[in-house]
Amino acid sequence: MIKGVQIVAATHDGVTRAYTSHWVSQVSFEEPVVMASISPKHDTWPLIEASGRFTVSILAADQITEGQYFSYPGHKFRYVAPEYLEDLDGHPVVPNSIAWFTCDVFDRVTMIDHELVFGRIVANGEGRLKEPPLLYSSRHGWRVTGDKARESGVSIRDQLLARLDDPTGETEPVDE
Repeated sequence: MIKGVQIVAATHDGVTRAYTSHWVSQVSFEEPVVMASISPKHDTWPLIEASGRFTVSILAADQITEGQYFSYPGHKFRYVAPEYLEDLDGHPVVPNSIAWFTCDVFDRVTMIDHELVFGRIVANGEGRLKEPPLLYSSRHGWRVTGDKARESGVSIRDQLLARLDDPTGETEPVDE
């Protein structure tokens, strides 16, 4: 599976840690709820548990360096790249990301080797919204998105709705 890449960070008692994820998902429209998956072995986990919150930065396609840095436990690098996170009023954010949001944790589910943490979005900020996002696939590695998947001016939805509205049922099928 190929997914967007995010940096999930947490701060508690003056310590900040972060990890690269492509397992963050929006799980509710009515109220903005997000789910993040994290290994309890990662040094960010105790900070999420203690603080009850986490911040997600959505990486742009040109932020592979940040994605790679946080994909390894930071202690292996002795936290030598503080420029990859900045504090925005208590929110640990990757500079120049597409956007960021902070969630207050309200529930969690223990899985086999990860914790699923559910949070309500309580703060957010915009960055480079028009930039294409960075993607990751365990099979294909780092990827960039950007091109539209459908032809400009063509609405598959409208074509399907027209078929429903045609009383004769003779509307041409959508080309495959």
